[in-house]
Amino acid sequence: MDSEDFAPEEIEQGRHLFTQSCTFVKGCVKLEQLPDAELPEVAFAGRSNVGKSSLLNALVGQKTLARTSNTPGRTREINFFDLGNRLMMADLPGYGYARVSKSLVKQWTGLVDTYLRGRVDLRRTCVLIDSRHGLKDSDRAVMTMLDKAAQPYQIVLTKCDKVKPTPLASLVEKISAELIKHPAAHPQIPLTSSRKGDGIAELRATLAALAAPVQVV
Repeated sequence: MDSEDFAPEEIEQGRHLFTQSCTFVKGCVKLEQLPDAELPEVAFAGRSNVGKSSLLNALVGQKTLARTSNTPGRTREINFFDLGNRLMMADLPGYGYARVSKSLVKQWTGLVDTYLRGRVDLRRTCVLIDSRHGLKDSDRAVMTMLDKAAQPYQIVLTKCDKVKPTPLASLVEKISAELIKHPAAHPQIPLTSSRKGDGIAELRATLAALAAPVQVV
């Protein structure tokens, strides 16, 4: 997915949305702590250390909105951010990281699975995939769960600046072929680099289309 897939006004709408104030709402470790679902919501999921926090920071143009860490598994709660009172963004705990207790993994999995299955205003889940590694079994498990819940999701490739064009194109082709078997998957695959800014404008435009309309005073 590149800039040719979007009209200039769509890119501008995305830019405008993501220049709005983005504020931390709360972090939740239990379902009863989830904020009221009053805005369209987009969730960000992915294996630990896939670059979720870096991507969120790049989208909103801030360096410290979401914490980044070289230690996989640091995010242990669902963190919610309000973007301009038009879109709620949910940063989900990373999955696929084994160096934590089984009881904690079970707790995280239960929280995230129930959230993804039952959140009424969840418009899309962005499933982030490290372009250096491609789809893993843990990614496929999440995709299958979202399929069964009829919860729309979209694969987003991260760290694309670290992969040469030919193998990157091959990866996109391979994932695209696999997505045909997943009924809840969006066919377009954004290629992003939080470090270089590649694909950020296009992903902003994609998410802006899911946000609540601008309120006219």
